[in-house]
Amino acid sequence: MSRTRSDAGSGQGIHRRSVLAATGAVALSAGAGLALRTGESRAAAAGEGTQAAAAASSRQAPAAPLAPYTRGTTLAGVATPRGGSGYRRLGDGPGWQRVVRSELAAPKAGRAGRRTALAAFVQLTDLHIIDAQHPLRLEYLRAADVHAWRPHEALTVQGAIALVERINALRGAPVTGAPLHFAMTTGDNTDNNARSELEWFLKVMSGGRITPNTGDPRRYEGVQNSGLKQYWQPDAALRDTDKQAGFPRLDGFLKAAIREVQSPGLNLPWYSTVGNHDSLPMGCYASHGDSYLTDLAVGGRKLMSVTAAEAKQLRTLIKKARDPQGVRYHDFLKSHARSMRPVTPDERRAPFTPAEYIEAHLDPAYRGAGPAGHGYSSANLDAGTQYYAFRISDDVIGISLDTTDPGGHYEGSIGSAQMRWLDRTLRENKDSYAVVFSHHTSRTMTNTRPDPARPGERRHDGQAVLALLGSHRNVLAWVNGHVHKNVVTPHSAPGGRSFWEISTASHVDYPQLARIVELADNKDGTISLFTTLVESAAPHRTDFSDLSQTGLAALYRELSLNAPGASTTLGGAPKDRNTELVLKKG
Repeated sequence: MSRTRSDAGSGQGIHRRSVLAATGAVALSAGAGLALRTGESRAAAAGEGTQAAAAASSRQAPAAPLAPYTRGTTLAGVATPRGGSGYRRLGDGPGWQRVVRSELAAPKAGRAGRRTALAAFVQLTDLHIIDAQHPLRLEYLRAADVHAWRPHEALTVQGAIALVERINALRGAPVTGAPLHFAMTTGDNTDNNARSELEWFLKVMSGGRITPNTGDPRRYEGVQNSGLKQYWQPDAALRDTDKQAGFPRLDGFLKAAIREVQSPGLNLPWYSTVGNHDSLPMGCYASHGDSYLTDLAVGGRKLMSVTAAEAKQLRTLIKKARDPQGVRYHDFLKSHARSMRPVTPDERRAPFTPAEYIEAHLDPAYRGAGPAGHGYSSANLDAGTQYYAFRISDDVIGISLDTTDPGGHYEGSIGSAQMRWLDRTLRENKDSYAVVFSHHTSRTMTNTRPDPARPGERRHDGQAVLALLGSHRNVLAWVNGHVHKNVVTPHSAPGGRSFWEISTASHVDYPQLARIVELADNKDGTISLFTTLVESAAPHRTDFSDLSQTGLAALYRELSLNAPGASTTLGGAPKDRNTELVLKKG
């Protein structure tokens, strides 16, 4: 591995090139960042239409490394439940300590004084920006499964903006003081494959005004003013199921939830990785060509209630992957046509195709801090792919995979063409460390049904991807989401090769976290990966009378804690949260 000299006189040195890139002092092609070297560019772009996307520089960097800090991270404090039963309020609580993990290498004394920062970035995952009034949502499955609908789903935009505000306020990397090079969102950026959700997501990330409302511009039309007891009716006196469990009555909640909000956009470059909810309607159906479902999506009817038996049957079809093409779902909706309620039609609720997803990222209106396309390029459009590689710093490349199976179902896999491209990209960049990004985890890549567009191509599961990554000495980490839980897993392979899999919790389920990842060379034959979790900028404590943008973001977190079936274990064990993950150098 090639190494750049660390800044003289710094115990935790930062590469001079990284600092210069962050301060804009390095002239770079297109003004976007550090491009892959010539051979690397060919490796990234030649195979199956990906690009060597420009790498990200950070916000204005300090002239010298910052001291380690904790403020604004979960090391300093975490929103903590108060009370043991019923509706629980949140308040300030103690932080989570950092845990050193040595399964893959023994940490050596004195490393803190020797280490040099290689790169630092922020991971966001599973934002699930939700159009809560969309006619094709599956809220009615709550009749059989309390997890099928969350009482806070109308506030995903406000919650995501508060997360952007937190990231913008970070001083840099908490341990090394390195500038943050970029942010990566690892899929399920949208929830229901709707154009409205895609527009809101892109504005949250790049900045702009958002009105999180579709249909009637004057009022909310959905399950939360339906009068149905199985949903929280915040503005009504109705004693619904959630109010019986302690949920409050909040007059004006729905009016506030659809009011225009403002996102500052991230103040550092960001990249995008695709998830199953971004590619497939409801995150599980390969039914883009179904005109009936599209007509329902943009039309004036919405199903809000079915019997528990019917809900259980449909839920089983989805979980067992017995209807990946959505044929029986189509028939289910037709059989309930007379039960649907009138809503205001809206063309913005139409599903988007994979090509439209890339085109939206390429739209200059959503460039924000860049780079153009946020990793995607016209080469992806030409080849019909959603994976790419980019340079993070002199010594590190990033690789974004597409693990969604176009054949349907919410679990993942990748095709042979992408596997060959991944192997070639790692091989041709063997002198650089690599961080791999995807939506699915290794354990949730179990769905290998054929891609309808490539019926003869073999699909590969998570074990095959682990084996491929383990065959390359330069892989340091595989960073992903999907499981809505913090899990950090060591992986070792023959020949001393090893890497860490870092799975991060969602921002739609409690405790709603993002993660800072730092890479550092300890100058003693080991590498350390530091993971530090952060919450949104919303205050821990809520005030039911505060329905401002900030007040709603705080309420978003507290409601997620109290959602029926919500688990407080999704934050993970201490070893899965704030960590130092030690590796042997390849």
